[in-house]
Amino acid sequence: MGLYERHVLPRVIDLTCGSHLVQPLRTRVCAGLSGDVVEIGFGSGLNVAEYPSTVRHVAAVDPSDGGWGLAEDRVATSPVPIERAGLDGERLPFADGTFDAALSTFTLCTVPDARAALSEIRRVLRPGGTLHFLEHGRAPDESVRRWQHRLEPIQRRVAGGCHLTRDIVGLVTDAELTVGDVDRFYQSGTPKFFGAISLGVAVATS
Repeated sequence: MGLYERHVLPRVIDLTCGSHLVQPLRTRVCAGLSGDVVEIGFGSGLNVAEYPSTVRHVAAVDPSDGGWGLAEDRVATSPVPIERAGLDGERLPFADGTFDAALSTFTLCTVPDARAALSEIRRVLRPGGTLHFLEHGRAPDESVRRWQHRLEPIQRRVAGGCHLTRDIVGLVTDAELTVGDVDRFYQSGTPKFFGAISLGVAVATS
């Protein structure tokens, strides 16, 4: 991991993903979280202020030391206990059925093997546990998807491996999580190729 990935990229992500346009979406996706929660792609802790009082503990998983450093003040002032408990979303260091809920925001686009990460989330959720997800990915319109395919190689180089074309809901479903209502929309104020959003909750039914 080079200087850019260690020091510059975490700050870029903190600024872009912490904008006033995104924060209301974080509020929505965190609603209903409770009990013990694992958050993959914790980053700089942009969701911390949105954890409801029903959350008992958060296990934060993220490989970026730079992101964790930026999260220091948010973690220190959080009324919810937060522990950095892992580095790799594809290999979670927890026993089966550990968590009541999982949270993933703008993470499944970047984790190298999204299927492996979702399989791990499924494994560590208790029966009836929920995955709350807020992700950008493949657009519903073919004209936008064409631009996504053109721009994805550039996006992956400058944004730490971020993909534009992943089918988020399809990936969650393939992980044997039952997807409930999902809101799919283009984020206001964001180019469509980057702002095709899926926001929803899926359940580990057994």
